Amino acid sequence: MVPPPPGEESQSVVLPPGWQSYLSPQGRRYYVNTTTNETTWERPSGSGIPASPGTHRSPLPPTVNGYHASGTPAHPPETAHMSVRKSAADPQNLGSSSPGKKQSKENTITINCVTFPHPDTMPEQQLLKPTEWSYCDYFWADKKDPQGNGNVAGFELLLQKQLKGKQMQKEMSEFIRERIKIEEEYAKNLAKLSQNSLAAQEEGSLGEAWAQVKKSLADEAEVHLKFSAKLHSEVEKPLMNFRENFKKDMKKCDHHIADLRKQLASRYAAVEKARKALTERQRDLEMKTQQLEIKLSNKTEEDIKKARRKSTQAGDDLMRCVDLYNQAQSKWFEEMVTTTLELERLEVERVEMIRQHLCQYTQLRHETDMFNQSTVEPVDQLLRKVDPAKDRELWVREHKTGNIRPVDMEI
Repeated sequence: MVPPPPGEESQSVVLPPGWQSYLSPQGRRYYVNTTTNETTWERPSGSGIPASPGTHRSPLPPTVNGYHASGTPAHPPETAHMSVRKSAADPQNLGSSSPGKKQSKENTITINCVTFPHPDTMPEQQLLKPTEWSYCDYFWADKKDPQGNGNVAGFELLLQKQLKGKQMQKEMSEFIRERIKIEEEYAKNLAKLSQNSLAAQEEGSLGEAWAQVKKSLADEAEVHLKFSAKLHSEVEKPLMNFRENFKKDMKKCDHHIADLRKQLASRYAAVEKARKALTERQRDLEMKTQQLEIKLSNKTEEDIKKARRKSTQAGDDLMRCVDLYNQAQSKWFEEMVTTTLELERLEVERVEMIRQHLCQYTQLRHETDMFNQSTVEPVDQLLRKVDPAKDRELWVREHKTGNIRPVDMEI
């Protein structure tokens, strides 16, 4: 959906200073005073005061796109999703079908017991958080299950993403654990190799360099052991323990929204039942009225009074059911906005947490590489000092047997 500009008006008269107009999720226009946070369904007059007393002063922070920063609607709850005229049961409208039902069918569309503005007759609704692709704007309707098992509620898709994110986080933790095992095994093999006696009898400056090579292996093994320990405490463990009760919390959230949907479906069924009952009462009243006109029965007039009372009662019942339905849908709407924004916040928090710990992993890798480099620096220094001539001198001095050379034999 493309949101209309905040100040767009269907009327040519300019709003008073400080006032902005928005569309509610049901497509009804309301007005917000950006200075006082006052909201009203009535269009403000030139003085800035609504034409009729329908204002609502809110103590909340300034609104953005018709919503406060907390995600709470800045306008009064909309209860006109479905309309019923009580006059349908009036004697002047005997036998007529419910005009409220016809009007509702023309202006709204109901999908899985949720009433939406009809796309052909209602203006485009303004996004709650334009340009942000927020969860609270795009998951109101249901989506067909790709596996062909009916429909999946939009909120259920969000929960599945959250649980998938938790699973990905767990798998990342397992990946780091495998990395730790490799480091530990590598360190163990390095330490073992450093104790190997091969070429231990090398002498001179080269022998010193060779001994330092073996010692550097032991030092490197220690570096990798420290690296594996830090990986466990600073990366793997935080990833594993982050939101240990996350799945349980998601289930609570799912049950809460599901209960509201069930209540909404129950209210909708009650509305349809009451609508059907009203139609039957009106037909009965119309039939008895026709009987009175042709005087088929002496009791017809009394029967008409009873039928009229029943028809009026049926109309009242329908209005009550519609009101309960609208209350349930309004409650579901508010909880959906609040909960989807919370899920959005949790997802941002999860991604940021993983990013920080992966940055910690790369930092530890850089430190490990630096420490490994430091273990071979003494080897480099000794290798630069290797002097075959000096080694030969020292060895000869230690192992010489004499410096008298043989001479030729005389006859």
